[in-house]
Amino acid sequence: MTSGYGSHKTESVSALHKIIGDGLRLQVYFAFFDMPTKRSPPAQRKPRADAQRNRDRILEVAKEAFSRSGANASLDDIAKQAGVGPGTLYRHFPTREELLQAVYRSELEKLAAAERKFAETLTPIEALRAWLLLFVDAIAAKQLIAPALNTLVGDHKKVFAASYAQMQEAIRSLVKRAIKSGDIREDLDAMDLLRALVGVANVTTSPDWQQSARRLVDILVTGSRPIG
Repeated sequence: MTSGYGSHKTESVSALHKIIGDGLRLQVYFAFFDMPTKRSPPAQRKPRADAQRNRDRILEVAKEAFSRSGANASLDDIAKQAGVGPGTLYRHFPTREELLQAVYRSELEKLAAAERKFAETLTPIEALRAWLLLFVDAIAAKQLIAPALNTLVGDHKKVFAASYAQMQEAIRSLVKRAIKSGDIREDLDAMDLLRALVGVANVTTSPDWQQSARRLVDILVTGSRPIG
């Protein structure tokens, strides 16, 4: 009996060691091939289509409200005009600061994303022109929204460094394509185009500065063409 019990106990211990060893080897295997284990966090779900539409509508209305009334625009009014309840607005944007940041970030990201659309549908020189015209509109939105943003978060350039980087990458990509196609000179600095347009917006106090900036886009594009 004792001998049989001891033998059975030894076999049980050996089996337990084998299970532990197999478990450790499986963990190493999963780690080596970067395979998820049961403890891996679940993948984040994409927002539902209706929730995304609500968010986009809130941002659209909020942009107009902040541009018109500054940082103190009524969030309840924004929700009402967007066709959602206050609870829906606060689920997407728990604070006024988060909503204001999202509005500004959305504008910059739309500008960066437009580069891909224009590059796919327009010739290199026309894609560059279309994007610069869109940039003029973005400057106008920035001039209206930035003061409200500064009221809450300080230096907005630090807050949106990543979005600014995307915007710079977009204009450089457009200029690179236009140079490759022979539409503009090889020595053109992409950022000079943006500096010229921003300069018009910062220097002039005329209410029709956007029309001047749009005319400047054509002047810049024409002046960037190869000489001879």
